[in-house]
Amino acid sequence: MTSPVDIIQRKRDGGEHSAVELAGFIRAFMDGEVADYQMSAWLMAALLKGLSLSETLALTDALLDSGKRLDLTPLGRRVVDKHSTGGVGDKVTMVLGPLVASSGAVFGKMSGRGLGHTGGTIDKLESIPGFRTSLSAEDFVGQLGETGICVAGQSADLVPADNRLYALRDVTATVESNPLIAASIISKKLAGGASAVVLDVKVGKGSFFKTMGHAQGVAHLMRAVGERRGITVEAIMTSMEQPLGHAVGNALEVLEAVETLKGKGPSDLVEVVLALGTRLLVLSDLGWEAPQAEAEARRALANGSALAKFREWIKVQGGDVSFIDDPAALPVASTEIEIQASSQGWIEAIDARVVGRAAVELGAGRQRQEDSIDHSVGVRLKLKKGDPVMPGQVLASVYATEKSKGQKAAGMIQAAYGISRSRVEPAPVLLLE
Repeated sequence: MTSPVDIIQRKRDGGEHSAVELAGFIRAFMDGEVADYQMSAWLMAALLKGLSLSETLALTDALLDSGKRLDLTPLGRRVVDKHSTGGVGDKVTMVLGPLVASSGAVFGKMSGRGLGHTGGTIDKLESIPGFRTSLSAEDFVGQLGETGICVAGQSADLVPADNRLYALRDVTATVESNPLIAASIISKKLAGGASAVVLDVKVGKGSFFKTMGHAQGVAHLMRAVGERRGITVEAIMTSMEQPLGHAVGNALEVLEAVETLKGKGPSDLVEVVLALGTRLLVLSDLGWEAPQAEAEARRALANGSALAKFREWIKVQGGDVSFIDDPAALPVASTEIEIQASSQGWIEAIDARVVGRAAVELGAGRQRQEDSIDHSVGVRLKLKKGDPVMPGQVLASVYATEKSKGQKAAGMIQAAYGISRSRVEPAPVLLLE
């Protein structure tokens, strides 16, 4: 193998790696022959100098080859999946998965945990007493065959090299590299065995991608990498200028997902779910065009079949489903602090990143991978962008287990809201479909 120093220097100077060189570098890293500080140096060089499409494909292959790969072919079905690039209040998977499965498609997803200001689906699902997020490959495939839906935590033996690289990227300011993002995400989707993936690429203050150009660039690259490795990848762009829906925090978001499945969800969340659901149903093996797929998605949400599939899914993964009919069965912190408006006008902005950081301050998220999660805490936004507001009206509520943390988070939420004297239009959530 080429020495680590030579590989780092080649990328530092803008050179290009061969597939053999990158594969050997990743294997040596996993074998302990390349130190963390050397990999960190290469990651920074890759961020600054970039990776070509050939290098990105080679890195994707190397990450994939570091572990096992789920074989979903025994199902005899086309399995569809969705990936979000990370946001605040993003409980889409918990509504989308049952909707797609209740319409007759197969939805299989390996999900992650939250880190930093963004939440993770697995943390949210673990708010449900008894729900199992750790499944064997056999259980994952078996459940897909039985119910048409399975969402589980990322198995340690799938793309372990990516897990180690991401841990380094997170602490070395090398997360925001399009090639590194594309290789990370597509290697995991390939390992998970899905035939088609729709990306929900978040754009705005609460996202990793602050501009449409950056988001489109990474979406285009992920499509190119996925399609060259045999899976269909499509993308929609959605706004993360303000949180999605009203609830931010694990148990609170589960409850909002249930309300949405009951037909009483916030309009922005419903809009994203239907857009993604339509694309996934078109990409499934049902043979539907977009108009029929959208009609079926709306019908599943309206007639209760998506809610029934949600109940079945939670139960088969060991969860206590009593919270579906009795929200008090889920843990919600008892200390509630209301944030009131100090002026009259219209809600002009809600900084999603600040809201996410406030939720982390409460304990709903983690600053480091090893931090524990408090599923009961969070934020419920009462007003969103474009809503009229009067002095003293409640903008949001904070739910805390420690009063001091609740007061600090409340101050952050207050600062996240912007109020304008002039009328403000509601914010669009779908930016590009």
